[in-house]
Amino acid sequence: MTPNSEPRENIPILAPRGRDALVAKEILRDANLRATICVDLGELFAEIRHGVDVTVVTEEALRSGDTRELISWIAAQPPWSDLPFILLTQHGGGLERNPTAAELTATLGNVTFLERPFHPTTLVSVVRTAIRGRQRQYECRKLSNEQESRVAERTAELAAANRQLVAQIRERESVEKTLLQMQRLEAVGQLTSGVAHDFNNLLTVVLGNLTFLERGLTAAGIDGKLFDRLGYVRAAAERGAKLTDQMLSFSRRQRLEPHAVDLNETVVGMRDLLQSTMGGTTHIETRLKRGLWSAMVDPVQLELAVLNLAINARDAMGVGGALTVATENLIAGPPNYPEEPPAGEYVAVKVTDTGSGMTDEVRAKVFEPFFTTKEIGKGSGLGLSQVLGFAKQSGGGVRIDSEKGSGTSVQIFLPRARADVAAPVAPAARPNADWHPKGATILLVDDDNQVREVTRAMLHELGHRVLEAGSGGAALEILQREAGIDLLIIDFAMPGMNGADLARQVRAKQPKQPILFATGFADRVALADIDESRIIGKPFVEDELAEKIALALTGNFKSNVVRFQR
Repeated sequence: MTPNSEPRENIPILAPRGRDALVAKEILRDANLRATICVDLGELFAEIRHGVDVTVVTEEALRSGDTRELISWIAAQPPWSDLPFILLTQHGGGLERNPTAAELTATLGNVTFLERPFHPTTLVSVVRTAIRGRQRQYECRKLSNEQESRVAERTAELAAANRQLVAQIRERESVEKTLLQMQRLEAVGQLTSGVAHDFNNLLTVVLGNLTFLERGLTAAGIDGKLFDRLGYVRAAAERGAKLTDQMLSFSRRQRLEPHAVDLNETVVGMRDLLQSTMGGTTHIETRLKRGLWSAMVDPVQLELAVLNLAINARDAMGVGGALTVATENLIAGPPNYPEEPPAGEYVAVKVTDTGSGMTDEVRAKVFEPFFTTKEIGKGSGLGLSQVLGFAKQSGGGVRIDSEKGSGTSVQIFLPRARADVAAPVAPAARPNADWHPKGATILLVDDDNQVREVTRAMLHELGHRVLEAGSGGAALEILQREAGIDLLIIDFAMPGMNGADLARQVRAKQPKQPILFATGFADRVALADIDESRIIGKPFVEDELAEKIALALTGNFKSNVVRFQR
């Protein structure tokens, strides 16, 4: 019987000898039970496979026929099915005296022995009992199927919920990993900016005193090797200044001057510089997008970023190779890595090389400051971190694709400009470098004694009268008792009252008081609305200081109003 066949009152009878089959059929018919006489085991098995409720078979029919197929079917019944057999035996053919009966019990399983001759009532009773048992099996099958269906549905629901949970866990892990990386980079950036600030103060002292030493040695007529050694010191200090500038770029503290830029023009203008940087053995190709959007970016810093990427590519390729610089318009989706930009419209410049590529382990660390795979002395490890800092500060991001042995592609995303590229404007006239006003009274405010001392010495050399204050509060006291102060030079990053706070209080009482900020790092938020001519970055030299003072004292500022971001 097939597992899915429906129950029916069909009782096959196999009794090939005598009149047992006819007698049994008549008895069952009188009891309103439908029976079918089978001539051999093959026909019986066909009926069973078609679907029956109970089978009546004589002992000799099973002994004389090939029962292997029937036995295999019985053994293969589904768990809910146990087809009942009524076995007609000879008188005295019970289990206690008939070994064959015991074998048939083991073979047929659900078997009832009925000795011949039997009473009609006994046969009908045994058949009806077997049919009721078979009906119970059908009910169990139905319940089992329903239960299996519910279990399958519930299992599917649980599997779907589990997949959603796994996806949420993975998404959460990814978000947490991204957040930790962002926090790590932000912490490193804050540490870097603080180190750069202090380092710039040190370099201000070093470079300023070098100027005085060189001037003193020249006046004393001393030159030669000693003068050369001072030159080495100056070169090293200037390299340190460049290094701190890269650190500030990573920490996003550099001062940018973004405007609408055509990146295609920028890339074309850099081609000769890139070729000279890469060398004659490197093939350089540009792929410029037609209809490229304008990008809002500081073009000078962009050129430095592209040049950094080209230098990295050159080192990765060695002799020969190919460098491709491409531009394109992009609509970015949500970021997959912390260095990538948020969703939005961007103009991208992509630098691709055919170098050695990088492993996943290296890829995970490339934007960390001072991380490098180059030999000692071959790189500072700030190239890619500087590119990332510039891109993030510009409102974009960076995407890097690399495979070991297959080269590297670095894409800088820059925000789309909503205005057209402006025509270049001629720079404003600057004071004559050979003439600077002298005799001004300047209040110098800086919390670093050594920086204040070397700056005071520079101001004296330039012919100015200098008043000094080591804090914002001390500067306010001097302003109250001293009249006729022509200029304030204020260190921006001071403990307690910083330069912005001091300038606000000064402006509240003296709106037209000229102020020049000296800073080891330019806070891009607090100084966002201050003109570049009002800021001098540390480390500075005497000529630069003289020019900034001249701009302040001659009034050549773009505006007399200084606004500070709170």
